[in-house]
Amino acid sequence: MPTYFLIAQILVSIALIATVLFQLRGGGIGGIFGQADSVYRTRRGIESTLFKLTIILAVVLVVLAIIIVAQSKHL
Repeated sequence: MPTYFLIAQILVSIALIATVLFQLRGGGIGGIFGQADSVYRTRRGIESTLFKLTIILAVVLVVLAIIIVAQSKHL
């Protein structure tokens, strides 16, 4: 049974890395031409979805880690 949790943790960690890499940081190419980073803006569309997905995947990764540790103590 712990093997399934290990495989799930690997897959979740790869998905988490991918979602973090897909997020743009610092406004992208607009920063080259003097776009102000101090302007407040909201996340919209795919940016909001990626942000929420990143949070969900991080929580799932932590829960899986706790389950794996709990299972290993019972063996």
